[in-house]
Amino acid sequence: MADETAKQKPKSGWLNLAVDYGPLLVFFLVYKYYAPESAGEDTAGEILAVIQGTGAFIIAAIAALAISKWRLGKVSPMLWLSTAMIVGFGALTIYFQDERFIQWKPTIVYVLFAVVLLVGYAKGKSLLKVLLEAAFEGLSDEGWLKLSRNWGLFFIVLAALNSAMVFMVSFETWLAAKLWLFLPLTFLFTFTQVPMLMRHGLAVEEKEEVIQDPPRTE
Repeated sequence: MADETAKQKPKSGWLNLAVDYGPLLVFFLVYKYYAPESAGEDTAGEILAVIQGTGAFIIAAIAALAISKWRLGKVSPMLWLSTAMIVGFGALTIYFQDERFIQWKPTIVYVLFAVVLLVGYAKGKSLLKVLLEAAFEGLSDEGWLKLSRNWGLFFIVLAALNSAMVFMVSFETWLAAKLWLFLPLTFLFTFTQVPMLMRHGLAVEEKEEVIQDPPRTE
């Protein structure tokens, strides 16, 4: 029976990681390809790069969602919501030719998830488990509840950081930070949660999956 359950359980690993963060990498690479060599001197060129990058971001996000359904057999509510936000704010960015829409999207997502998780925590419910559609083997309800609380607080930190960067740095710097600052911070935070999760029953074999598959918000 245990073997049958293990076979039925979809494995995420690095494929899920690619599905989650591949679209962001596509956005970054396409933007860099079209961006003018002298930042700030060619406004029309920068807008074109933003539009091209945003269009590629939308296509990649939809493709990632389809791949998740095809290869992993499911699409989590968090992935559905994140993709919908990418499409919605990306479309506004392209229509109005204003990069601020795509820049503010992460802040809105972070705040939304923070409110959902912390309200759930206050009511004694782990909504992170619902959003991820995941149940790490052996993890107790208390472990899920604490994880929801911790991610809710972390999302508030990310929302504040993203908002500050929108005002303080250029679009190119902000976009680079999504890969080289926000992504490492997310994995570092995820890693710090492992000891707590193991104290609450997380199976040793699930440890790598937890680190490789943090909640997607990009």
